[in-house]
Amino acid sequence: MNISKMSEISRRNFLRRAGQVSIMGAASATALGLLNTSQAAAFSAGGGYKALVCIFLYGGMDHNSLLVPYDTANYDLYSAIRGGGDGRTAGGIAVGRDELSATVLNPSGGQTLTNNIRYALAPQMTRMRARFNQGVMAPLLNVGPLVVPLTLQQYNSSNKVAFPRPAKLMSHNDQQSVWQSSQPEGASIGWGGRASDLALSANANTNALFTCISATGNSVFLSGNTAIPYQVSTNGAVSVRGVNNRIYRSDAASEALRTLMTEDSSHILEAEYNRVCRRSIGAADVFNEGLETGGLTTSFEGPEQNRLADQLEVVAKTIAARGALGSERQVFMVSMGGFDVHNNLNNQMAGLLGQLDFAMDRFYQATVDMGVANQVTTFTASDFGRTLASNGDGSDHGWGGHHLVMGGAVNGGRFYGTAPQISLETEDQIGQGRLLPTTSVDQYAATLASWFGVESFEIPGVAPNIGNFNAADLGFLNNGGGAT
Repeated sequence: MNISKMSEISRRNFLRRAGQVSIMGAASATALGLLNTSQAAAFSAGGGYKALVCIFLYGGMDHNSLLVPYDTANYDLYSAIRGGGDGRTAGGIAVGRDELSATVLNPSGGQTLTNNIRYALAPQMTRMRARFNQGVMAPLLNVGPLVVPLTLQQYNSSNKVAFPRPAKLMSHNDQQSVWQSSQPEGASIGWGGRASDLALSANANTNALFTCISATGNSVFLSGNTAIPYQVSTNGAVSVRGVNNRIYRSDAASEALRTLMTEDSSHILEAEYNRVCRRSIGAADVFNEGLETGGLTTSFEGPEQNRLADQLEVVAKTIAARGALGSERQVFMVSMGGFDVHNNLNNQMAGLLGQLDFAMDRFYQATVDMGVANQVTTFTASDFGRTLASNGDGSDHGWGGHHLVMGGAVNGGRFYGTAPQISLETEDQIGQGRLLPTTSVDQYAATLASWFGVESFEIPGVAPNIGNFNAADLGFLNNGGGAT
């Protein structure tokens, strides 16, 4: 447990969480197994291994840089709003049309979008364009947090009871939490954790500790009522300093520290704390041994330092070790920062999207090399989208935005959701090109959770607002598998 967070939780919650982890054991893969004798949840664990991998893009991704209008009519509107140059060249925060020729997306089956818009990915995302053409990547258009579907008139209504909206829109911390949990900052349970609770109740995993794994620190997304995020570094499990290494060059000092941290105690708080420590030490040994024997062969080395690729590499190594870790269902979280682009947008986004493109591509290739491409689905999320309008050389906080879903089970090569109009004044945005979402995060989560194994009548427990929307499954995943 992160000691810096201790002041933020009550003694009762500490004991509850400590009690949960203490029953998981400490020393071996067998001891780490969760012996769950409760009634099995409505969860389908058949079909072998499955994993969800959330790539959270912190800061609010500028979706207008991720997917750029390419047809001449809509490109001209985009360029005029973003300060493009004459002759459809780059200018302001607009990408030049000639830069997009290598990343134009031509959807399969002759799919036609609103206003006959055609999109190109950012110029740096040639790898994702190839995955789109391969049929294993799909963009989801204009998705964002919603309590109920809203028109612009309803959004502007003073009747917030009849037409509720998510709390604290356009606030970084709050919207990060809303995306991950359906509640603003302060939420303790995320939808990835809720889906994992159901998997654990159905005894989907032998080792409960390795169900929710974060390679990016604390996140509400992975926290459940029983599911607990297991935090790892890009090098593997985080070891307890001083226990696995000598203190002051003394083996005796290290052993004394281990004894203090793991011995039984008659004091209730000390006893629970020491059980957590025993669990942590034992879990780290099991996890790192699994990574060493997993046998990942895919290279993640690129032309530059890429923190996201490093995180996805350890996720890939964990998936490779799934047998040793006793895992049939896993949810992972990784992240990138730097997307709060109020200025210098073009230079910042070019580097960020290039890194995202490389890391996602390498990770998908790793799943192919391991033979689990159909069983791993990766998806992006962010605080919010951003304005289409420029603030000079950047964009401001928005609401809805575009995201990417990738994996062998993805019905890729086409778009999902509703394409927004390229405008500052239409009914699908609330000012300055801030998109009013037409697809909810609950629908996004419900589609992913259903593929993961959550049964339809349990979906509201994962995506609490799903009953307010007509479609609980957006269709971008094939539950029977997909391309490899």
